[in-house]
Amino acid sequence: MRIAWFSPFPPVNTGIAAVSAEVVASLGARGHAVDAYPETAAHDFPWRHRRRPYDLIVYQFGNSSHHDYTWPYALRYPGMTVLHDTRLHHARAALLLRERRRDDYRRELAWSEPGVNPDAAELAIAGLDSALYYDWPMVRSLVATSRLVAVHGEATRRELIEALSTPNSSTPNSSTPNSSTPNSHIVSIRLGHGELVTPAREATAREGIRSIYGIPEDAIVFGVFGGLTPEKRIRQILAAFRETLPYAPSAHLLLGGAVAAHADVTPADVADLGTRVTMCGYIHDEHLTDHIAAVDVSLNLRWPTARETSGPWLRALAAGRPTVITDLLHLAGVVSLDPRTWTVRRAVGPGTDDAGHGTWDTGPGTPIAIAIDILDEDHSLRLAMRRLATDADLRATLGRAAQAYWQREHSIAAMADDYESIVARCASGEIAAVGGHGEEVPHHLRPVGDETLRALLVPFGADTTSRASVASEPRERSAPAERRARGRAGESEGRRPSDQK
Repeated sequence: MRIAWFSPFPPVNTGIAAVSAEVVASLGARGHAVDAYPETAAHDFPWRHRRRPYDLIVYQFGNSSHHDYTWPYALRYPGMTVLHDTRLHHARAALLLRERRRDDYRRELAWSEPGVNPDAAELAIAGLDSALYYDWPMVRSLVATSRLVAVHGEATRRELIEALSTPNSSTPNSSTPNSSTPNSHIVSIRLGHGELVTPAREATAREGIRSIYGIPEDAIVFGVFGGLTPEKRIRQILAAFRETLPYAPSAHLLLGGAVAAHADVTPADVADLGTRVTMCGYIHDEHLTDHIAAVDVSLNLRWPTARETSGPWLRALAAGRPTVITDLLHLAGVVSLDPRTWTVRRAVGPGTDDAGHGTWDTGPGTPIAIAIDILDEDHSLRLAMRRLATDADLRATLGRAAQAYWQREHSIAAMADDYESIVARCASGEIAAVGGHGEEVPHHLRPVGDETLRALLVPFGADTTSRASVASEPRERSAPAERRARGRAGESEGRRPSDQK
């Protein structure tokens, strides 16, 4: 099967770029022909697709400017849209406002988020975005025009369907998930990332990395990895770490990532902790797994969240590290411990007793992490770090369960299996060949492409209304007619969008 794959790829240094490279390689090894379309190659897609249409087009979306170039293609050439984040407002608003398309932003927010007062757009236009962007997903257009939408986790899938159930001008009588987003149109697939760390590699990484930073071999090391942003809760972690030191005087904190420009923590904030805190700065991807394997506990807190699954967290699971996470909706399927009671937060399947409490086995009900209630963050985080700093048996048990869970749910092979299943559904005709599910999107999202030409002809009195708009053509066409229409659209839409970064 021939597949077109729109995504950033290495050397772009993002988790999605790394995941795309891994899954494309896996699908290629399974006999599928996958053509990669990063930003630098996307302009070649329209003519290639017109000459020989692809069987499936896959679009990878995350909440960053690396995906700006993908929007026109996803809206013009329906395919499978993979939402690594189900909140894309930050990136989408940044693109529209950077290009001074304020009216387009107003229209798109009003249409995509019908439950939000349209005047709220003025907050973003004025630069007062803050955390409000997390509450306004701005993904309705992608869902409405795609053949299939994939997210990571069943809880994420259910939330997305619910978020799109609010009626708008296209679905005025809808009170349940509207006609444009039937349940079968949105699916959950597994996200594969990381590599299994063997005991031998762990021992080598522990010795080597700790030696580089002068961290004692017997120190209990907590690690935070990835860009150091306020969402990673660094201030809260530092406060809990200070409270942990009386119980574990040899504890150490490793901050492994570049400090973001908007970070609320600086080196001065950790000066009182002296050599107990190491700020590594940016860690290249090829060294990240060894850094994670060298710590005893990985702290992977997130708030607020765009419903993303943390790449460093998946690497920590693959390395067999006990982890501390925030109890978030999209992680509802993760069996975890509540540090306030040390009971299992979600007891399912084998490994639970009559009271719903977990037992220490290797089944699906085994806790793999400690989850922090964001409403009790400071208290719960102190409890979790103190217990992990002093309980070697708990660290080992959580680590073993984490690695087994990763092999089952987050290995590259598991992810490739899910993608291949979808490819098979497309090949069988189970998934419609033409995208769109009955919901008309605002005009600026799917322009005809000749607006500039028509504007130039107006002063000369030329008739610019004689040709029917491509966007208004009937959707029901024969396959050859559909391909011809796609080709005409591609000729106008295939240019690279301006100012992508």
